[in-house]
Amino acid sequence: MLDVNIIRNDPEAIRTMLRNRLYSEDVLDNFLKEDAAWRASVDEGNSLRKIRNEASLRISKLNGHEKAKAVEEMKTVATRIGELDITIADLEMKRDETLLLIPNIPDVSVPVGDCYEKNVIVTETGKVRKFDFQPQDHIALGENLDIIDFQRGVKIAGSGFFVLKGDGARMERALINYMLDLHHRQGYKELFPPVVVNRAAVIGTGQYPKMKDDMFWCERDDLWLNPTAEVPVTNMHQDDILAREDLPILYTAYLPSFRREAGRHVGEKGMIRVHEFNKVELVKFVLPEGSFQELEMLTNDAEDVLRGLELPFRKLLLCTGDMGFASAKTYDLEAHAPGTGSWLEVSSCSCFTDFQARRARVKYRPEPHLKSEFVHTLNGSGLALPRTMVAIMESNQDSQGRIGIPKVLRPYMQGQEIIE
Repeated sequence: MLDVNIIRNDPEAIRTMLRNRLYSEDVLDNFLKEDAAWRASVDEGNSLRKIRNEASLRISKLNGHEKAKAVEEMKTVATRIGELDITIADLEMKRDETLLLIPNIPDVSVPVGDCYEKNVIVTETGKVRKFDFQPQDHIALGENLDIIDFQRGVKIAGSGFFVLKGDGARMERALINYMLDLHHRQGYKELFPPVVVNRAAVIGTGQYPKMKDDMFWCERDDLWLNPTAEVPVTNMHQDDILAREDLPILYTAYLPSFRREAGRHVGEKGMIRVHEFNKVELVKFVLPEGSFQELEMLTNDAEDVLRGLELPFRKLLLCTGDMGFASAKTYDLEAHAPGTGSWLEVSSCSCFTDFQARRARVKYRPEPHLKSEFVHTLNGSGLALPRTMVAIMESNQDSQGRIGIPKVLRPYMQGQEIIE
């Protein structure tokens, strides 16, 4: 969340930011109203406490009727202070709930824009394959090779789920192991956190309350199925105060992740937008002064996965209207899928500055004798599996409907080169 002083000192800059990010300005108006009422109540309470303290000294010197009268007056003051304490706590809770709905401030390098088309293509790597036959999409390839079963996915869990079979399941597992091994070599420590997270965790990384309707909630236990491993991994250090020499901290984790994608998967068939998907995640905790340089490095680490798979891809700098709620700057990596004739987002790499750290209360101490400060956090997918699988299948198909297995995956599949 944002520092409240930033909002108080320049509310019009926050108003402009909300417009650029396509958020309602009502959330700012509500915050300012609640904050003003809170501050007025705090000021009144402080004034009354000062009066009470001064009166205590004066009353000790009084006698008789004057003392009784002064004591009675202070009872009224004490009653009002008690009422104000209740009002202040209520206003603070409402204000802080509103604050959780205000998105992060984009970095100055982020282009202003209101849609996907306003994103900036930074680089393109590799050449899109040209076929001398009509390429199939992953749905036809998967069903013909009997490695994907969409109907049984629907039978088991409903629309938006699928089953991987045989070499499809083996290649998914190979991808997970390849990514984790690569990120281990890049210096990330591997974690295997819980799949479910508590309310404090989804608040900490910014999914709650803004995106609560897109998450699966286990009502009885008030636990949430993680929408991304970013949530449990970032909250590993919730309420921690780290030493400067501990930073940067680099984590990688594989988890199945879950999103409702309400209404959004209907127009995108197959594995492109689903409710459950595997993902290998990258998370960094870093010093504030170097966080945007760390974003460049993290994005390059995710790009290495695509280079190893020999997939053509491009890097996009997202505009203000297309960024995630908690992000200050985001790069998306898109792999080309010739069967569907489209570029598919397979990774989103973001710097959150201190936005998540404030919500999760993750700090570091610059020096042993200095006051603790908030770290900066970063996150990137390295990569999301379903769309990566789509790109591999469609880019490596041949005229007979077979799929070539990328060289980096073959050691994980006992040397197998083709799915046929």
